[in-house]
Amino acid sequence: MQTPYYLIDKARLLPNLEKIARLRALSGARTLLALKCFATWSVFDLMSEYMDGTTSSSLFEVKLGREKFPGETHAYSVAWADHEIDEVLRQSDKVIFNSIGQLARFEEVSRDHVRGLRVNPGVSTSDFDLADPARPFSRLGEQDPARIEQVADQISGFMFHNNCENADFDRFDAMLTQIEDRFGALIKRMQWISLGGGIHFTGEGYPLDRLAERLKRFAGENGVQVYLEPGEAAITNSTTLEVTVLDTFDTGKNLAIVDSSIEAHMLDLLIYRESAKLEESGDQHWMICGKSCLAGDIFGEFRFPTALKPGDRISIQDAAGYTMVKKNWFNGVQMPAIAIRELDGTTRLVRDFTYADFSAALS
Repeated sequence: MQTPYYLIDKARLLPNLEKIARLRALSGARTLLALKCFATWSVFDLMSEYMDGTTSSSLFEVKLGREKFPGETHAYSVAWADHEIDEVLRQSDKVIFNSIGQLARFEEVSRDHVRGLRVNPGVSTSDFDLADPARPFSRLGEQDPARIEQVADQISGFMFHNNCENADFDRFDAMLTQIEDRFGALIKRMQWISLGGGIHFTGEGYPLDRLAERLKRFAGENGVQVYLEPGEAAITNSTTLEVTVLDTFDTGKNLAIVDSSIEAHMLDLLIYRESAKLEESGDQHWMICGKSCLAGDIFGEFRFPTALKPGDRISIQDAAGYTMVKKNWFNGVQMPAIAIRELDGTTRLVRDFTYADFSAALS
């Protein structure tokens, strides 16, 4: 198969889904795939066997969730537009407003719909200001319990989304206790609570049983249905980005240029200044570089058993989250195809991209 392409391996996806199923069974929580992280619907047939539905950040994600993923469809956006709201309500089971202002604006049209409100608890686990929902002057959710209390009878649930790549159960537990302390009286008036995503509970060694017990206790003590919105947790380590070395040279370091680009194909690496992940071995040190004209288009520095040469294949690991949903046509670099390795080991191409797609994205 011609590189570059994303390869989703169902055998590597399945362990995450089995942990999700275990958490659901032990805790009673329902799980919704966060489409902002991963929306490759060709594997929704498998994922929907282990999850309860989807949650969104936009009208298009709402529609995709309703069309492609059986189960519940939750509709959240930082701000809904007037021309969107009717379709949002038609396509969703629950609508979650980001602000009291949005709730008031669409109160009449959404009156017969299940409605929720995003609440910002003022604490988070994000190490990046760019991604911190509790950053100063954050626009992500209402923060004042007194203001929220005034509209509590218009909604039946809250969404708290304040975790980010949080693999520390004790930290999650402490923050949930803070949420209960500050908003507990309001939570007890609700029917459902979403605790968002960003909890890395499918990671190696995570105390899943402790998380399940905490969620079950939270639900029981407050009389609510708990929802989680896993994104990365659902698809971590399931996918590679397959690339080919095009050129090598020495500029004081060994450089290998591949037929891909971090800006176009793994944008979060550039945004957060992180390295890609490779399975390393050997004592040959090489910097893997993208083929765009951006000087900083670099996947990272890695060890290989032998010197790289044009034609060599490289598998960039853990390439599912925030990649396919963010890929773009910068420099007109060939957009990676999408392939799936089935549980029986066969691989099939499910989508490729051509010059016609590039041209059609412009005007």
